[in-house]
Amino acid sequence: MLTIIAAITFAPPIVIAHRGASGERPEHTLAAYQLALEQGADFIEPDLVITKDGVLVCRHENEIGTTTDVAAKSEFAARKTKKEIDGKTFEGWFTEDFTLKELKTLRAKERLPDVRKANTAYDGQFEVPTFEEVLKLLRDWRKKSGKTVGVYPETKHSTYFGMMDLPLETPLVDLVKRYGYDKKDAPIFIQSFEQSNLKGLRRRTKARLIQLIDAVGRPFDWNLTEDKRTYTQLVSPGGLTEISMYADGVGVYKDYVIPRNAEGNLGEPSSLVRDAKQSGLLVHVWTFRNEDQFLPKNLAGEPEEEIKRFIAAGVDGLFADSPATAVKARG
Repeated sequence: MLTIIAAITFAPPIVIAHRGASGERPEHTLAAYQLALEQGADFIEPDLVITKDGVLVCRHENEIGTTTDVAAKSEFAARKTKKEIDGKTFEGWFTEDFTLKELKTLRAKERLPDVRKANTAYDGQFEVPTFEEVLKLLRDWRKKSGKTVGVYPETKHSTYFGMMDLPLETPLVDLVKRYGYDKKDAPIFIQSFEQSNLKGLRRRTKARLIQLIDAVGRPFDWNLTEDKRTYTQLVSPGGLTEISMYADGVGVYKDYVIPRNAEGNLGEPSSLVRDAKQSGLLVHVWTFRNEDQFLPKNLAGEPEEEIKRFIAAGVDGLFADSPATAVKARG
């Protein structure tokens, strides 16, 4: 049965819970998403990969050795392997080699144990969630609290999975339609670092799309074409105009909006926000983290102040590992 979701307008800047409240719980678990809801996030961000039997699950990467206890499971020892993904070699265990039933026997663990030691107390407690379970969590939260919180899924390694005959977009579009998100004003953004899948999604759904732009490199799918450009060229006025033809906004690395100087201090805003808005694009920025090692040198111990400076620069959305910090900074 189709879920009907009423249109809702979020006052910018929206707070996007990056992998849930991943500063306080192991990322991409229902516990992390639930805590983000309680902290006042406007959107929950699950990264999507896929299982052998075609089910979308929430993991930062399809390699799950660093985010689950799979290495301790003797029954899966033989599945450890090496793969080339988007031009890089990885060794470990991969979601596309497991059925959903097998993945559900695993338990999540903290991906950054040296940085977030407190989160390791939750190791072994939580399952790997499916994308549909996230949509159900948001539905239940809406019924319980009366507040609509949006969803902001990222398609990971679209070309890679497509070449394996496990396209992410087919089950994604199906769930988007089934849960009532297939409309322009629905509380959803679909994001990707690649370009071709966003162009394809534009023809298949009315949901809003976001072109992710990394600090270095280029969209992997461009390696299969004659296009030799980099992400940096996509944030030029001409590149932003091109993006506006198939997407509703950009999700950019922070330094594109306010760069850091040679000493690691936060500098002055660039023209990116102005340029993007002239092309009719939203600007969402990633990622805000509370730990000093991620903060500008001149704002050590002041994660709220960093966020406030980006708000002053006019961004429309903030990806944050600790949504409560971003909500407080936004006021």
